[in-house]
Amino acid sequence: MPKMTNIEEEINAYMATIPDPKRGEIQELHDTILGLMPNCKLWYLDGKDENGKVVSNPSIGYGLRAIKYSNGSTKDFYQVGISTNTSGISVYILGIEDKNYLVQTYGNEIGKATVTGYCIKFKTLKNIKLEILKLAVLDGVKQTQTSN
Repeated sequence: MPKMTNIEEEINAYMATIPDPKRGEIQELHDTILGLMPNCKLWYLDGKDENGKVVSNPSIGYGLRAIKYSNGSTKDFYQVGISTNTSGISVYILGIEDKNYLVQTYGNEIGKATVTGYCIKFKTLKNIKLEILKLAVLDGVKQTQTSN
């Protein structure tokens, strides 16, 4: 058994804090995304800024893309992220240029979810079609794939 990285340990520790049944759903999503992106870079953001103040919900990220800023600088960040919130679960598909793409392509098919330019939010996995979510994730990853 390979030794876990610190990121994997942080992800496991985060998941352990999530109450059931949401913990099982986040674990299923995590396993699903790893199945779609088996060799991806993993990320864990604890939701705190550099001063330790909570500024967002913790999130798990997958993949690697470069964010390009208007001043020409770049920053590495994940392509896909998952997070829990008070009303359910959010899946972030980051970097798609057309902010209407996810809504137009998957909004009517995915099930009972709120779809925005980069986020698919739902109360429970039972409310959505997981196969459609997988297509959206793969589509987003393909659109934001960097060529090295």
